[in-house]
Amino acid sequence: MRDRIKALLETGEADEAITLLEGYRCQGGTMDDGLFYLLGNAWRKKGNWQLAMNNYLEAVHMNPESPAKQALEMANEILAFYNKDMYNQ
Repeated sequence: MRDRIKALLETGEADEAITLLEGYRCQGGTMDDGLFYLLGNAWRKKGNWQLAMNNYLEAVHMNPESPAKQALEMANEILAFYNKDMYNQ
């Protein structure tokens, strides 16, 4: 399943990747740090930074050495750079 999710993300099919991963989780599938990382990537591609970061956090909680750690740091940097409050002044 992991390879299929990666292929979907590479071809821009984030919706399908999310559907598969969420369906797998709802059916009682075991989510490891790698699957949470991929789910975070899918949500990031959809522009939902909050859900992306939530999934990255879950992956890092399970495995502190997960690639999600770097993805989470990059997401935080991007969001800090594009601080939306600055546009409302």
